[in-house]
Amino acid sequence: MSVERHSAQEEFTMTLDVLLNKASFVLGSLWKLRKNIDAFKTEYSQELVTQVRIGRSFQLLDCLQLVINNKEIIERVKVRLLEDDYICWLKFSELIDKASNLESWESECLSEDEINTRIPKVLDWAKAAAKISNEYLWGGTIGPNFDCSGFVQSAFANSGIWIPRDAYQQEKFCKNIGLDIEYLSEKLIPGDLLFFGPPEKCTHVSLHIENGFYIHSSGVSNGHNGIEIDGLFPQEVGNIASFYRSQFRSAGRVISCYQSGKL
Repeated sequence: MSVERHSAQEEFTMTLDVLLNKASFVLGSLWKLRKNIDAFKTEYSQELVTQVRIGRSFQLLDCLQLVINNKEIIERVKVRLLEDDYICWLKFSELIDKASNLESWESECLSEDEINTRIPKVLDWAKAAAKISNEYLWGGTIGPNFDCSGFVQSAFANSGIWIPRDAYQQEKFCKNIGLDIEYLSEKLIPGDLLFFGPPEKCTHVSLHIENGFYIHSSGVSNGHNGIEIDGLFPQEVGNIASFYRSQFRSAGRVISCYQSGKL
């Protein structure tokens, strides 16, 4: 009986929510997503740039409207994802009645000590994700398929710690703890991030587990096509680990949650 009453109450609550549709569409308004959805780089692009998980919040910034059979429709909407300020485009047809209106939204703030206590859960999530059949997916953040920064962001977000979306943003966001790979062994702790790429820009990120071993989602070229563990230091370094070692840029530590508008 209690389960049935609970379900009925949930249905009643849903009917009171203002759901996103053409009638409720207002630029600048805030919404909470009720489903997982793919996101794209531009209003016309079919290239997956990220994925938006159920429960995430966003702000409507713009829209692409088309006239079909003399009827004006909203084709895509430009949004700002509130947890990380990521800008992307969503298909409006997939949002209809799948997002609830929000009156306000604030970034969650955690202290460095609070973040440190959650790092074991971050690492447990990452290791569990590696055990599920997966492959590398550019733009993947929901799983089981991820790109490198989507994997790292999701590992932290699962524990309520929001960091920026892309690898180069994550490198700028973290507290730098070392640029010289030869002096890192005494500095690295579990949960640190390792950044790789050419001198011009960070292009890859991984999550340090312990003793120089890191877990990451790498692509087909010079990678595993999915989530695997590699070592940063010379002992038993394979071809893939050697490649990333040659691309090492820096190591960083997450000491705060991302605050909207402050990147």
